[in-house]
Amino acid sequence: MRIYVGNLLYETTEQQLREAFEQHGAVDEVSMIQDRETGRPKGFAFVEMPTAGEAQSAIDALNGQEFLGRSLTVNEARPRQYREGGRPRW
Repeated sequence: MRIYVGNLLYETTEQQLREAFEQHGAVDEVSMIQDRETGRPKGFAFVEMPTAGEAQSAIDALNGQEFLGRSLTVNEARPRQYREGGRPRW
């Protein structure tokens, strides 16, 4: 299950996030999202966990909890939706 993690400190590392989620089960992947143009972190990430039970345990335990001085937003990731307008993607 793919999990959205928001309100991250920009200095958060993938390893720190992985360790926090591994307390609730196996972690397949951690993806820290960065700005395409600047390469700077955007303050959110996605964590992939193999089972829905482990993922829900992590969501229940970590949503609203303080992590490196910030209150986390943790929930099931929604699928990307097509958006009209905006700038073209090259």
